[in-house]
Amino acid sequence: MNAKYKYKTLFVTLFKWIFLGGVIGVVIGSTTALLLTTNEFLGNTRKDNAWLIYFLPIGGLVIGYMYMQFGKESGNDAAKGNNLVIEGVHGIARVLRRMGPIVYLGTFITVIFGGSTGREGAAIQMGGSVAEAVNQFLKVNVLDTKIILMSGISAGFGAAFGTPITGAVFGMEMVALGKLKYEAFVPCLTASFVGHYMTEYAWDVKHETFVVQTIPELSVITFGKVIFLAILFSLLSVLYCQLRHGLQRISENYFNKNHMKRAFVGGIIIVVLTLILGTQEYNGRSLDMLEQSFTEEVPPYAFIAKLVFTAVTMGMGFVGGEAIPLFFMGATLGNALYQFMDLPLSFLAALGMIATFCAGANVPIAAFLLSLEMFGDKGIEYFFVACLTSYIVSGHHGLWPSQSIHEPKSRLFTIPDGETIESVEKRGKGST
Repeated sequence: MNAKYKYKTLFVTLFKWIFLGGVIGVVIGSTTALLLTTNEFLGNTRKDNAWLIYFLPIGGLVIGYMYMQFGKESGNDAAKGNNLVIEGVHGIARVLRRMGPIVYLGTFITVIFGGSTGREGAAIQMGGSVAEAVNQFLKVNVLDTKIILMSGISAGFGAAFGTPITGAVFGMEMVALGKLKYEAFVPCLTASFVGHYMTEYAWDVKHETFVVQTIPELSVITFGKVIFLAILFSLLSVLYCQLRHGLQRISENYFNKNHMKRAFVGGIIIVVLTLILGTQEYNGRSLDMLEQSFTEEVPPYAFIAKLVFTAVTMGMGFVGGEAIPLFFMGATLGNALYQFMDLPLSFLAALGMIATFCAGANVPIAAFLLSLEMFGDKGIEYFFVACLTSYIVSGHHGLWPSQSIHEPKSRLFTIPDGETIESVEKRGKGST
């Protein structure tokens, strides 16, 4: 009788997680399809109407107003973005259901007027909002609430990039350095796959493709080059994170967390930078140059330009995502190193794309799986080494200060367990 009860409990629990993951996947897959389709339309509209860039400061005022008027509830602030979702998983904050719609509108405004942004942040935050709505509707317990939130993250990432395996692991790996929450595996996997298939097959929304044309043969010399490059890509990611967070801290202090003023000034800075460079290649998502970096040489300063544009955009109060900008920075830096490293151009771009994202997001397993889903199984040894190297070398820095540190990345780092990236950076212990 006891064994029979255990099996019954197992199948009931399994069915519950598959059902909940499926529901979240259907909703997030559909909303992500809307996000991708609308972003594509708005991005093309901006490229055809260059004058729209001059309205970016006004767009910043609108975004700031939305967050100040509708983004706060019971001490929880939707302006924290992905950090609020992470804190929701850790049980120290509550994700707001309205956060998803607000970040979607904010992302659309950012894209149409030329802020430098991506999309995964909007998808993840919508995933967190939908998951929170499920939690409140079903009145689930605290532990299950955390797992459902992770499945929302997985659905958002898997649907946003067409990488369901990566999405499944990303939801479990994103919230804490050095720990995978395997208890969330079934709902995360279900939500990510359902979300992906809803986006790509039910709604017929296609994702970008990047082709690695040539992979160098395995050799000790090439592995040495890959490790050296991974160090450079990780330092690039750290530079971006530090500049982005620094701009956010300075602007919040100077404007007393008035998001309207912050974003208005940030919009003016982006307009001025755009006029100085005389091009809008670094506004919006910059997907054309990202794809170009795999096939031909791009301006050698492209990675720095995108870094500055994105740090100002995201650090001054605009919204969207930072994965695609990191992809761009890494790929274009790899492209710029083509003349010096004697490695295939597309391989350098792909390596930079994955290693820079890995260092910023602190998700080595998900980043490695991302390389497999995006580029296939060729050169997996190189991508695996690059992910581990960039993850360790980047120290305890990252895109999301609320990420907790289950344990240090290496014994070289003297950091107590249970810290967050934010607390470590404040004490200046993020690097050796």
